[in-house]
Amino acid sequence: MAKGREAAGGGRTVEVPPERLAGFFARFGERHDGIAATEATPHEVRVTAADGTSATATVPFGPLGEPSVAGLVAHALVPRRLALVVVRRGGHSVGIARGGRIEVSRTERHLVQGRSAAGGWSQQRFARRRAGQARHALQDAAKDVFEVLVPRLSEVDAVVLGGDRRALDELREDRRLAPLFARAEPRVLDVGEPSRAVLEEAAVRALSVQVTLRDG
Repeated sequence: MAKGREAAGGGRTVEVPPERLAGFFARFGERHDGIAATEATPHEVRVTAADGTSATATVPFGPLGEPSVAGLVAHALVPRRLALVVVRRGGHSVGIARGGRIEVSRTERHLVQGRSAAGGWSQQRFARRRAGQARHALQDAAKDVFEVLVPRLSEVDAVVLGGDRRALDELREDRRLAPLFARAEPRVLDVGEPSRAVLEEAAVRALSVQVTLRDG
């Protein structure tokens, strides 16, 4: 399970691998004096313990056919082939993964200079150069997404995004990529600078279930 992070509205969110999900809920009940209630919809499963602590799982690759904890576990364990897009200003990594393993990929890095402390015309020239570098990097990212992933969309079960949301939003403006973004999961993975290793990490994490824990 990945390290928890602070959740919006309080509590913390953890990523639970599919094979550990049943055990996670079992241990949750044991630690919190048993399960008092379970509420489930096609998009969310919430388990509330006797001490008031809750664990709310967001259904990945939904909707959930059988809204229950058992249904969520079975749903999460279904083998899936995913299209992955990891992008930041200075690079991108895209690929197809099945069962958490990369089958095909393409990664590229670009120089995008950091901010300058200089002022006046020098700062303006630097800003223009930096904007041009970022634009070129995103153009190359769009090209690779179009060439590597779009032709394979009929072969994948879902699209998972990761990296910088602003960069991803700029990619969305490319009309060639509309079919891909139409199938993207709402969740955006928080990952490091794009590389083959980061893409491999994303392939595994994309299959996990996000669970938000809140005290009673």
